[in-house]
Amino acid sequence: MQASISGLCAAIGLQADNMKALMRITAMTDLWDTLRHRTFAAAPRYRACAYLAGVLRVLLAVALLVAFGVVSIAGAQEPGGWSSDLNVNPPASPRAPKTDGAGGTTVIKKKPSEAPVPADVSKVRLIALLTADGQRIDQDLTWRVFEEATEPRTSGKLISKHTEAAPVLTLKPGTYTINAAFGRANLTRKITVAAGVEATEPFVLNAGGLRVRLAPVAGGMEGMKSSYDIMTDERDQRGDRRIVLVRAKPDTVIRLNSGIYHVVSTLGDANATVEADVTVEAGKLTEATISHKAGRVTLKLVTRQGGEALPDTEWNVLTTDGQTIKKSFGALPTHILAPGKYLAVAKSQGRIFRREFDVSNGQSIQVEVMRQ
Repeated sequence: MQASISGLCAAIGLQADNMKALMRITAMTDLWDTLRHRTFAAAPRYRACAYLAGVLRVLLAVALLVAFGVVSIAGAQEPGGWSSDLNVNPPASPRAPKTDGAGGTTVIKKKPSEAPVPADVSKVRLIALLTADGQRIDQDLTWRVFEEATEPRTSGKLISKHTEAAPVLTLKPGTYTINAAFGRANLTRKITVAAGVEATEPFVLNAGGLRVRLAPVAGGMEGMKSSYDIMTDERDQRGDRRIVLVRAKPDTVIRLNSGIYHVVSTLGDANATVEADVTVEAGKLTEATISHKAGRVTLKLVTRQGGEALPDTEWNVLTTDGQTIKKSFGALPTHILAPGKYLAVAKSQGRIFRREFDVSNGQSIQVEVMRQ
């Protein structure tokens, strides 16, 4: 009976797992047939009927299993190239979304999308160029955005300030004044913004760098305090130059717009100065070396030659034509002076004492003024 059932299952295309399930179901039938066969062995007619009944039970069991989804008919292609196009296997479940591994939270990544520009505003990207050839400036920039001035020769209201290299501004349609500053190099110009657009506004600063160095000074005085001022080469109607930067330190790169500048370098705190004109080129570093000539002078008021310096003394150093060079207060003031002739004036306890002296390049001297 088992062999017959197996052949029947193979004929109708049952899969192996489903065949095992069916065999278990018919096991009880086989046991019952065995008992009856022993009882009614002498009845051949009955055995034929029993066999037919067994086959019917198998077919009925298959029908029930198919109806309840336990058995599935094999979907292999039939001989002769014909396919039943019947798929009784359950469809594959869709792949579940990935989780973060902690708590089962579903992680769904979305592509970033930029919001469209509203019709009543515009986006303007500002970029600064060192030169006209397109070399970008990527740091140390300061942007200032102003509203359009309502009155001539006045600046509009400051809207915003930015320190990014290339800020993106959201502006309403209109005219704006924008200043781009890169160190002491800067450019100010107007832009006009249309409605609902995205635009890029380049600012060509034509900027370069200036570095001033001090040459060694005789007497080892280059270590003294020094600084320099930068002024424009052009003068105004009164003959004065516009100051660009004051008290700049040597060996420091100063960013400037291309052009000619007037540099005044001072060694010490008096009149040891050197003036020079320098040219700054766009996109280049200009280096200027300045040579100072000076001497070191220490002033002291004494009651006798080589005596102790008297405290609480007010000093005034003048040129021979009466021009004041330096004022100071104390017992032993020291100054760096340019070579030349000078007059030292000391005031102590309401009395005034004088003495002329000379300064040479690289010389360090003490000037004693006798209190007599």
